[in-house]
Amino acid sequence: MNTSNIYRNRTMDKISESDVGWGLKIAGWVENIRDHGGVSFIDLRDMYGVMQVVMRDKELLAGINKEDCICVEGKIEIRDEETYNPKIPTGTIEMEAQSVEVLGKVYKQLPFEIMTSKEIREDLRLKYRYLDLRNKKVKDNIIFRSEVISFLRQKMTDMGFLEIQTPILCASSPEGARDYIVPSRKYKGKFYALPQAPQQYKQLLMVSGFDKYFQIAPCFRDEDARADRSPGEFYQLDFEMSFATQEDVFRTGEEVLTAAFKKFAPEGSFVTEAPYPIICYKQAMLEFGTDKPDLRNPLRIVDVTDFFQRCTFKPFHNKTVRAIKVHAEMSKGFHEKLLEFAVSIGMGGLGYLEVNDDMTYKGPIDKFIPDDMKGEIAQIAGLNQGDTIFFIADTEDRAALLAGQIRTELGNRLDICEKNAYRFCFVNDFPMFEYDKEEEKIIFTHNPFSMPQGGLEALNSKNPLEILAYQYDIVCNGIELSSGAVRNHNLDIMVRAFEIAGYTEEDLQQKFGALYNAFQYGAPPHAGMAPGVDRMIMLLRNEENIREVIPFPLNGNAQDMMCCAPNEVTEKQLREVHIKIR
Repeated sequence: MNTSNIYRNRTMDKISESDVGWGLKIAGWVENIRDHGGVSFIDLRDMYGVMQVVMRDKELLAGINKEDCICVEGKIEIRDEETYNPKIPTGTIEMEAQSVEVLGKVYKQLPFEIMTSKEIREDLRLKYRYLDLRNKKVKDNIIFRSEVISFLRQKMTDMGFLEIQTPILCASSPEGARDYIVPSRKYKGKFYALPQAPQQYKQLLMVSGFDKYFQIAPCFRDEDARADRSPGEFYQLDFEMSFATQEDVFRTGEEVLTAAFKKFAPEGSFVTEAPYPIICYKQAMLEFGTDKPDLRNPLRIVDVTDFFQRCTFKPFHNKTVRAIKVHAEMSKGFHEKLLEFAVSIGMGGLGYLEVNDDMTYKGPIDKFIPDDMKGEIAQIAGLNQGDTIFFIADTEDRAALLAGQIRTELGNRLDICEKNAYRFCFVNDFPMFEYDKEEEKIIFTHNPFSMPQGGLEALNSKNPLEILAYQYDIVCNGIELSSGAVRNHNLDIMVRAFEIAGYTEEDLQQKFGALYNAFQYGAPPHAGMAPGVDRMIMLLRNEENIREVIPFPLNGNAQDMMCCAPNEVTEKQLREVHIKIR
C-alpha cells in the first residue's frame, strides 16, 4: 500500500472486498449526494471508478457540493446486501468517512449535469469541455483513443518502422487544401505554414536512406467541418517505405488496420481479413456512385445508358442513366418519401419499375419501354419477381453522384445494411489529372507527387485526362480512412507532370525546391499512406461525430469555444510580425 501520497493511497479500481476493515484515503469528485436524515451518502468519482462513501457524522457533509474535489479518509466496509450496486466494480463495498478535506471547491452553479452532458447542446459542452470530459462516456472515448494510438505505435515499431517527427513550421504549398500560415518576425513579409501533412518531409526521409518511417502526425488544414472531418487539425498514422510497390503498401496497411480493428472493435464485430477487396476508381463510381463505397450496403448500381438510348423514353435520351435494383416490399408512402429525397438532392424525379409475378412491369415509365425490349432490361439488371428498379439520369458525373446518394438512402430506409461489421476495401487507379472548368485548365486530381501509370511515356503520348496514377485509398464503411500513393521519385517525370498542370520547371524549383533538388541525388522508389487516427477511433466507437473522440476539438465553425480561439492579438504583436489588419 502506498502511504506517501497526502491526498490518496489508493485509486478506486484498486479497492475491493479484500480491503474490508482497512483504513484508506481516497480522492476525487463528488458525483452525487444523498441525504437520508441520520446518514448521508456521496458517490466519489476518480478517473478509475466510483466509491460510495457513508457519512454518519453530518458535520462531514457540511458545505460539500456536487463536483467538489475532495479527499476522504475512512474504513472500507461491506454494504448491506439490499444496497449492492452490480453496475460498478465497488458495488458490494463502501467507505465510512472519518475525515473529509475539500481540495477544490465549486464556486459557481454547474452549467450542466456531468452524467448527462452528452445530451446537451454541443456549444455548451465545448465551452466547458473540462467538465464534459468528466462524463464517463466522453472520458472513456479519450482513454480508448490513447490505447489505440499506443497500439498503433507499437505495431508499427514491431513491423520495422522507425518513428521520426517532422517539422510543424514548414513552407506553404500551392497544392492541396488551404494552409494555415504563420508570419515570421525575423523575415519581414514572409510566412511559415503549418503542415497539411508531412508529405515532402517523409519523401525526403526516403531520399535520406531511412527505409521505413512512421509517426502519429498532426496535420493542419483550413477546411470546413463535416461529421467525419474536424476543422483545423487532425492526426494520421503516417508511414512511408523505400523500395516499395503499391502492393507492399497494401500489405502493410492491411496488417496494421486489421490488427487494430480486431483488437478494439466491439465484441462480435466482423472485420475484413487481408487481402482487402481492390476496386478501381472507375468501377467504384459506376457500382457505388462514390469513391468511398460502403460495402455493408448490398445494393449495386448498373449502367443502363445504352438501353435507354435505344428506348422511347425521351427524358433519358442523351443522358447517362444508372439503375438500382431492390428486392423489398415498398408502400406508396415509401415511394413518395424517396421521391421527396430525390428532389431534395437536385433530381427532377425518380423513375422506377416494379416487377410483377409474371415478370411484367408496372410503374411510371413502363409504357415508354417497348414490349420487345422489356426482357432486355430484366437481363441487364438481373430482375426477378418482386424486384423494384430505380432509374437516375443526368450528366455522367452527376448521374454517378446522385445514384450513390439514392443507393445510400435506400440502404438506410430499408435497413438492409450489414450490422456490427467493418468492411474494408482499397480504391485505386485514380485519374492523375482533371479539367478545372473555373480555371479552364488541367490540374492535379489529388496528390501531385504521385507516380503516373506508364511513366514519362504516358505523360508525353496520352491525353492527360486518360492517365491514371498509382494512387489509392483505404475505405471502411463508406468513410475514407487513408489516402496514399506510389511517389514520383524521377525528376524528369516530375517536371513533365507539373508542366501538364501549368507549372514551369522554375515554378517547381521555387515551390518544391527541396524535392526538386533531392531527386537529383539518387532518390529510391518509395510509397506510403496515412490512415486517419481520428476517423479510425470514430468508427471503432460507433460515434457519428468525429468531435466526440477528440479531447479538445474546435466546433463546426473552427472555433475553440473554451479558450476563445481564434482571438484578437495586440498591436505590438502585429507590429513584431510586420502585419497590419486591413
